[in-house]
Amino acid sequence: MMSPESVTSVMPPNNECGEEEEGWSGDNEREQDGKEVTENCEDRVEELKEGMTFDTSRDAYLFYCRYAKEKGFSVSKRTSRKGSDGKLKDITLSCSRAGKARVKTSNPVKPRPQSRMNCPAHIRVVNRDGKFNLNRVVLDHNHEQSPGKARYFKSNRVLNEHVKRRLELNDKAGIKMHKTYDALQIEAGGHDKLPYLKKDCRNYLDKQRRLRLMEGDAEAMHRYFMKMKADNSDFFFALDLDDKGRLRNVFWADARSRAACKEFGDVVTFDTTYLVNKHDMPFAPFVGVNHHGQSTLLGCGLISKEDTESFSWIFQTWLTCMWGCAPKEIITDQCMAMKNAIENVFPNTRHRWCIWHIMKKVPEKFSGYHAYQKISWSMRAAIYDSLTIEQFENAWAGFIKKYELQSNTWLEGLYLEKKRWVPSYLKDVFWAGMSSTQRSEGMNAYFDGYIHSKTTLKQFVEQYENALASKVESENLEDVKSWSTYIPCITKEKRR
Repeated sequence: MMSPESVTSVMPPNNECGEEEEGWSGDNEREQDGKEVTENCEDRVEELKEGMTFDTSRDAYLFYCRYAKEKGFSVSKRTSRKGSDGKLKDITLSCSRAGKARVKTSNPVKPRPQSRMNCPAHIRVVNRDGKFNLNRVVLDHNHEQSPGKARYFKSNRVLNEHVKRRLELNDKAGIKMHKTYDALQIEAGGHDKLPYLKKDCRNYLDKQRRLRLMEGDAEAMHRYFMKMKADNSDFFFALDLDDKGRLRNVFWADARSRAACKEFGDVVTFDTTYLVNKHDMPFAPFVGVNHHGQSTLLGCGLISKEDTESFSWIFQTWLTCMWGCAPKEIITDQCMAMKNAIENVFPNTRHRWCIWHIMKKVPEKFSGYHAYQKISWSMRAAIYDSLTIEQFENAWAGFIKKYELQSNTWLEGLYLEKKRWVPSYLKDVFWAGMSSTQRSEGMNAYFDGYIHSKTTLKQFVEQYENALASKVESENLEDVKSWSTYIPCITKEKRR
């Protein structure tokens, strides 16, 4: 039984980007749908025609998927509506190449390939007294179809439970994913006999590794946290569990971090990139600046998924830990999920985007342009050399006009959010000398040598103490220097 301090919460799995629908919307049912499509792919499917009736919307979806696989195209959900009673009213399923292509690239030299081409093929399924009828069927496509390529389409690919279990066991045993996949395709009789691709296996393992628990790891972590709290009652921790009791997110802060937050918690940086990239563990530290200008840890966590729900949980937990005192300012990268969570949990906090992360993208966005160097210099000059808002506005407008970048969506998006990152718009606020999340990255560097890719969650938390010991010693040294030295005044007092 976990203590009240652990703030254990049980939340349903996040489905932020999708919408719940009766019959076939969840991950498990999509998996089952794919399984049924695959198992029935040998049966000939009759032609679609108006008036056909199905018991459920899922049956209609499965039928259309089998039909699509036989004909050689992929299916996507186009639209759906629910009635006032909350029940599904109708759905439209279409060819995955329906809709207009959305060109997002800013590099005309290397445009991104597009799949959407306004294909008209679709079916509309209407709920009539609990039965689902096809009341519109359009079979004509405006592109070629290929039954031989159908296995590559997303709606036809599925990993069954046996394959998932085998991938996980082999991964824990240190067997490389590509070797497991090679064995699976040999057993099946070739790549074309598998209802999934190698990248599906890789994506599944990547997802599982995000917050993998070794045997007994959650219990061991909880015991360790309880020991820390017994040693110091000001130690705080929280474990977030899903609806099956599995650990999703973790937060903890020792007494030193909580005390530091009272003094230095007005400006905070929050960054999740360092240990995700290096160690495949999504470490999420809250970092401030102390009276010596050093980075100081104000609490940290491990998160399983970088979405609005996870960020909201960790921000709300941090707020509870710090007695409800939200930071006055916070600096993060441009993550939209993080932005949404900050607006929900810290509505009165000034949110700044890390300018270093933004400028790091300039080569990626403009390296294909003939005048890349000049564009880069002009953009930097407009941002860094403008002392006032008016100077920035004039310089930015001139930069856009000179290089004909009016249609560049990346720059357009940045300009719309200029108050979050342009220095001349942020001069009226105290930022403790920070304009980027590199304070967080500097703090992360203290964990090098203590944490690696095979570190378990319990080991991570234990090594956290060791990793920060040198940081505490460094701060103590600065305290001694401050106590034993002084800065002489430039002006001399006149003797009377």
